[in-house]
Amino acid sequence: MTKTWADGRIALVTGATSGFGEAMARRLLAAGARVIATGRRAARLDALAAELETDRLLTRELDVTGAASIAALLPSLPADFEAIDILYNNAGLALGLNKAHEASLDDWETMIATNVTGLVRMTRAVLPGMVARNRGDVINLSSVAASYPYPGGNVYGATKSFVRQFSLNLRADLIGTRVRVTSIEPGMADTEFSVVRFKGDQSAADNVYKGVHAMSADDVALVCEGVLKLPAHINVNTLELMPVQQAWGPFAVDRG
Repeated sequence: MTKTWADGRIALVTGATSGFGEAMARRLLAAGARVIATGRRAARLDALAAELETDRLLTRELDVTGAASIAALLPSLPADFEAIDILYNNAGLALGLNKAHEASLDDWETMIATNVTGLVRMTRAVLPGMVARNRGDVINLSSVAASYPYPGGNVYGATKSFVRQFSLNLRADLIGTRVRVTSIEPGMADTEFSVVRFKGDQSAADNVYKGVHAMSADDVALVCEGVLKLPAHINVNTLELMPVQQAWGPFAVDRG
């Protein structure tokens, strides 16, 4: 069988139960990689494993907001899944769209715990092995919200700005190694993202994408696959992508 770019590689994907994470897990498996698919929803992980029926897929229930959950993950891996050389830090969420003075503090803290603390803990757990083996790719899922503020984006945008800056600082620390780091920054993508943001209100989520040919989860996974397939001496620092129908807005001016 012809070898592909992913043969022999081992990927750990967080948030693999839907959206960007599930799409990336599927692409990695199709290309020949071994994949550790993680997420909070065990039933969805079981369904993915039952559907794909491959010994190159290992599923693990994982809550990135729990330090103990992350600490237990790596020691639990069988030998042929230990040498992780792709970390796809995807687990994250937005909650609410209220202005800062009206927003839920609990929602803010959940976003920080997931998008920032969880991502940092996962990276710190996996990165030493990559450095020791002198190879690997860290793909961090940020957002266009990291660069373009919008009403109600307050803490969500701030967490994604952190992801972007953390990715760039990792590159500074990793000079002298062959470990690459990329911040992927998608715009509108029709996934469960807005359903989660609006806490299950499907009609509100549908309105976000009404009349827009938004990106799909697989569109974003395709771009990430392209980054991973690049020659080893090329690092994509940040990569921003939007559907053609989306752009950043003009300055807001209150003339009242």
